[in-house]
This record gives sequence, structure tokens and C-alpha cells, in this order.
Amino acid sequence: MRGPDAPAKALDARALAALAANPGCRRRAILDGAGVDKTALADALGSPSAFGQSQFALTRGNAFEAKVKADGGAELLRLVRRHLDPGAEPADGATVPDLAAIGPEGRTARTALALREAAAGGAYGTGQGGAGGWVLLDHPMLALQVAGSPAFLEPDAVVVHPDGSWTVVEIKSFPMLDGSADPAKVGAAARQAAVYVLALEEVASRLDPAPRVRHDVLLVCPKDFSNLPTAAAVDVRKQRAVTARQLTRLTRIQDIADTLPEGTCFAPGLPAERLAAAVDAVPATYAPECLSACELAFHCRQRSRAADEVTTLGRAVRAELGALTTVEDVLSAARGDSGDPDDPAVAALRRAAALRAEALAAQGAVCP
Repeated sequence: MRGPDAPAKALDARALAALAANPGCRRRAILDGAGVDKTALADALGSPSAFGQSQFALTRGNAFEAKVKADGGAELLRLVRRHLDPGAEPADGATVPDLAAIGPEGRTARTALALREAAAGGAYGTGQGGAGGWVLLDHPMLALQVAGSPAFLEPDAVVVHPDGSWTVVEIKSFPMLDGSADPAKVGAAARQAAVYVLALEEVASRLDPAPRVRHDVLLVCPKDFSNLPTAAAVDVRKQRAVTARQLTRLTRIQDIADTLPEGTCFAPGLPAERLAAAVDAVPATYAPECLSACELAFHCRQRSRAADEVTTLGRAVRAELGALTTVEDVLSAARGDSGDPDDPAVAALRRAAALRAEALAAQGAVCP
């Protein structure tokens, strides 16, 4: 589907979090499942995306992460102990296993082995029955089944505590000012970390006894306007539950593919007309929130506006309007030209239209 010469684009935790936030969008599900580069696809469709990080932000983030993990992750482990496990032994001399392997499958297997040995207090621990020393897994690789296809995920770090429990660490380059950060950015980081927690629970479930995966993840950010790391514990239980439920609701990718015309292809090098027809053959569920989460948002918004869909006004408005799916349906119902008067949405629209007419009439009487 992505074309014979196009390499597959990996499905990361950020994309999974966005997909879980809009599980009804079959278009994103099939494109992500097929590994299509949606940025290149949007460019080919004539609706280039503004979504994503700048090169400057990526460079700054990589430099900050390297600083946090310097000296065998000493500062990172100090922050984990301070915010999540203050009663544990100091994290001096923690083990950092080598997770190098060939391909994502090999790295996933190597990560699972390192976690299993750490949980058992084997090569990486000093205690018995899962109680050992601190272990830091730098950029481990985890796998999660999504709509019948595997997704390989790479958290910034996973820490194994001396009691055998596991913690996900998210390192971000946005600052914490006076101990707090931008709520929108923290929320996005929490949703991303929740995906890692789900994948880590999959690994833990295969061990006996299963280690405890902590639902308090550690968010590490620059302190104020400096490059010094600070951290805060973020409870992702709510985000984890929502993400798990939404991922379960996703239609299997094969089921979506079976509904497409024979020979459907999303290769960016195809003629624009054929490419647009292929994309439009897959139903999309556009909402304004897609603008900050999907590379195809501008294309989908254009199509949604052309179809006069009320989803362009937001999910909350769409939910209130019930069976009224287009803006013309809404205006017609408000005017009294159509719609069931007993429908609560229609009754509310007509009441709003009457109040608006009264307000305009009163304004005209005061200001002729």
C-alpha cells in the first residue's frame, strides 16, 4: 500500500497516542498500519503539514537527554529515587545493560531478556526473588499489538528499582518553571508515557511472578531557564485506561484494507488525482484536535469543509448535534425548515435561533 520502493515508517508512541485519541479514524489507522510516511503524503496531496518538531527542537532535546543520562545515568537515577522511591538504597553503581541487537525484533527480545534478568535478581541484581540493585535501560525497545499489527516503541528509559518494580522515564526539552510545566505539554507527555506503560505491562505479564509496572512515570525537564534537569512524578493511570480502551476499539487493519478498491496505493510518487482518490477511499474522522496530532490534518480539514461536515466545529459540537451531520442540516433545523421538533438537538437549535432573533431585534430598536 505504501509503494514498492517506500520504506516503512515506524509507528511510535506519539502516533499511537494520537491514534488512540481518535480511534474512529480509519484513514489514520490504515496509513499508520501500512507504514506510510504521512508527511510525504501530505506534501504530494498539496496540503503540507506543519505538524512535528523543528530541527532546533530536536537538537536541543537530544543534547538535554544526553546531559540527563551522563555518567551512567547517575543524575537520572537520583531523580527517580528522590521522586518515586525515596526509601530505596542509593543508586550508586547502577547497572546499564547493553541492549544493542539487529532490527527492532532483536532489540525487543534483548530488552525483554534484560528486564527478565533484572526482575529475577540475576546478572543485574544482587538480591533474591526479584530484589536487586538499580538497573537503567537506555532506549529499550518494546512491542505492542495495535489493530492486529505489531508496533515497536522506544521510551527514553526504563528503570528497574531495587524492589523489582519498573518505571517509565520521559525526558522532554520544555521547561518546568517554578516546579510546573505547560499543562498541554504535560498531558501529551502523559499520553505518550501511558503507551509505554501498556507495552511494559505486556512484558511483565509474561514473567512469573509478574513485576509491578508503576503507573507513576517520571517526567524530566529543564529547570526554569537553565539546562539543569528537574523532574516530577506524573500519574498516568487515567491516560493508560483510556488508551487501552481506545486501542481495543480500533478496527483491525486487515478489515479496513478489505474494504478498499483493488490496487489501492498511497505512494507519494503517484499522480495527484490517483493519490487523492486512494486517500479519499478511506473514511476519516476529522476534528480540530487533529491539527496538533496528524500530518494529514490540513487535507482532511479541507475535505471536511467541502462536505459541510459539522466535525469541523469540534467533537463537542458534533456530539451535541446528534443526527445532524452537516452545517446545512443544522441551519435548516434552526430555521424550522426541517428536523423533528421532539429531537432535543433540534429544539435547542430553534430556541437558540429565537433568542438570537430577539437579541438582534432589541439591538435594532436601540440603535436604528
